[in-house]
Amino acid sequence: MSTYALNEDQRQIQDVVRRVAREKVAPRAAEIDRSAEYPQDMFDLLKELGLFTLPFPEIYGGRNSMLSGCVAIEELGRVCYNTAYLLLVQWVPLGTILVGGSEFQKEKYLPGLSNGELRGAFSLTEPQSGSDVARIRTRAKRCEGGYRLTGGKIWCTNAGQADFVIVAAKVGNEDEVGAINFFIVERDTPGFTVGRKEDKMGARGIPSHALFFEDAFVPTESCLGEEGKGFKIVMEALNTSRPLIGARGVGLAQGALDHSLEFVKERQAFGQRVADYQGVRWMLADMSIQIEAARTLVYRAAAAVDDGLNGREMGSLAAAAKCFSSDTAMKVATDAVQLFGAAGISNEYPINRYFRDAKVLQIVEGTNQIQRNIVARGLMLD
Repeated sequence: MSTYALNEDQRQIQDVVRRVAREKVAPRAAEIDRSAEYPQDMFDLLKELGLFTLPFPEIYGGRNSMLSGCVAIEELGRVCYNTAYLLLVQWVPLGTILVGGSEFQKEKYLPGLSNGELRGAFSLTEPQSGSDVARIRTRAKRCEGGYRLTGGKIWCTNAGQADFVIVAAKVGNEDEVGAINFFIVERDTPGFTVGRKEDKMGARGIPSHALFFEDAFVPTESCLGEEGKGFKIVMEALNTSRPLIGARGVGLAQGALDHSLEFVKERQAFGQRVADYQGVRWMLADMSIQIEAARTLVYRAAAAVDDGLNGREMGSLAAAAKCFSSDTAMKVATDAVQLFGAAGISNEYPINRYFRDAKVLQIVEGTNQIQRNIVARGLMLD
């Protein structure tokens, strides 16, 4: 069983990111959410600090530490969900290419992702399928030298800024059942179009788009893994990125608690501080307990990735971490809004932003119902 304890290097990362988050990121958080514009300045800041490199293997200039990545995401997420999201969208393509990619693909894409010169996106969801991956309709028809992609995707986060998108498609003609593979589609590929930006409730600063493929050609070397087998490899690789999603929940919840503590300490009601009422203190205590439990689970999952755990055990642990941490974020954010009272529903206060972002986190990257299915499946197989 993997355990974790932050080493000196990780504590230094935590201290640096916490300071930068408070001094440079927090002042931008409300405007990023309000405008729903991509925060290029925050991307440049993370690039300058070298934070994109954290989970990358040392050969690409990284620290090869998922736990370090979770620490950075948590600290950024305490003040700005969107800036923390910038790290995640840079790292999901890392796992898929690192595990399922050829040496050619690794050399072509991983150095650029590590240093911030390249940006990627990952696209699986379609309008009619959602989490039902088997029903995807995007097709990759074999042709001379590669494949022709036809179909459409939705909710592809970061597609508007990405230099390439990793796309799931069924191989074969429409009358064939087809095996699912992933393909690396360059932004300038003829026949590939990025649709309009979605107007989202939360996670507004990192836009999501629809994608359209009209006979878009991708060469054979753009296929991730062997045809018919690449899908399983890539999906298993996604298990290793789920602790990062969980870290977003922990950071979001901790930020909501931070704002709540500040508010109730200063607010007066019926002749005393709101913070002095026992009922309020119990709410705050429960919030803190839940956050610490979520943090422990997420960091344990991240340590398991660093220890090389994989397969069903890793899948169940990662699913539990994502599910519990995002549910905790929603519960803590809901209680935080209640503590703010009428101020909690005002855009003058930041807490409603945490509430909206938390709801998004329960849905994206596999709904929490899907995560529970993964955990239950592991139990049934024991």
